[in-house]
Amino acid sequence: MPVSTARVATDRPGRYAKQLAAHMGRKIETSYSEETGRGTLVFGAGTATLEAQPDALLLTVEGERDKLPGLEDVVGRHLVRFGTRDELVVEWHRDNGEAGLVHRNEDPEA
Repeated sequence: MPVSTARVATDRPGRYAKQLAAHMGRKIETSYSEETGRGTLVFGAGTATLEAQPDALLLTVEGERDKLPGLEDVVGRHLVRFGTRDELVVEWHRDNGEAGLVHRNEDPEA
């Protein structure tokens, strides 16, 4: 199944993974383990995995090729909103070499 990945540099990857799983858990099936630093988000269109590493949060979305942009959007948009203070940037890379979406906090007054 087609895959898109993003490596989000942050010194608080576990915090963001936990927050994203808890927030999305209001509408979809999610899990997150603080012990392993890993989590999953199960959407109707596919799945996302979260992996907290020492200096980054690794994100992977998997779904049908035409569903990847939507999966990238929902995961990336929410994470950037949570990480406004840290100015998180989520840049997706698709397994077929296509550029994925890029999410960053856009200052409307800039």
